[in-house]
Amino acid sequence: MVEHQIRSRGITNSRVLTAMREIPRHLFIPPPYNTSAYEDAPLPIGNGQTISQPYIVALMTALIDPLPEDRVLEIGAGSGYQAAILSMLVQQVTTIERIPAVADLARENLVKIGLQNISIIVGDGTRGYPDHAPYDGIMITAATPEIPPPLIDQLTIGGILVAPVGGREIQELITLTRNENGVVRSSHGGVRFVPLIGEHGWADS
Repeated sequence: MVEHQIRSRGITNSRVLTAMREIPRHLFIPPPYNTSAYEDAPLPIGNGQTISQPYIVALMTALIDPLPEDRVLEIGAGSGYQAAILSMLVQQVTTIERIPAVADLARENLVKIGLQNISIIVGDGTRGYPDHAPYDGIMITAATPEIPPPLIDQLTIGGILVAPVGGREIQELITLTRNENGVVRSSHGGVRFVPLIGEHGWADS
């Protein structure tokens, strides 16, 4: 998976590649889909949610340029896979999930592999989590019409936020780097995610 789907497509951060090798993706995907765990495709995890394809997980992780002393916020815990990857790379991960049953799934999966530097919060991820702010990196793993302002406020100076921004069907992968004068925005290609539901995202329908 790492060699053929990730490194070959331009992901060269050695720490990210190592984390992708060490975290077993199949443990985060329920049957019968876990037999396809190492294919480069998103897969259902229940409750209308998905686990992102391995390349996108690696790309979004590399884009926030994680360092060992960083504190990172993830919006959309899903089954816990992205948080597990981040936990290998940073000091502390806070992940917010709006669906309690999905948060429970993530919690169970992370306990199974013994990761302890992850806090799972049930709530509206579009509001962020001020109690653990500021964050060196923020990752939104669902499609948002625009970047929620509270998340920008919770980003450190020099911090990086990555998110799929656009409509409910197709989005553009965006990074925001915060500096003393505001933010610098850049684009990294088209993507497709489930919608981000919340006060600063899409309305539930």
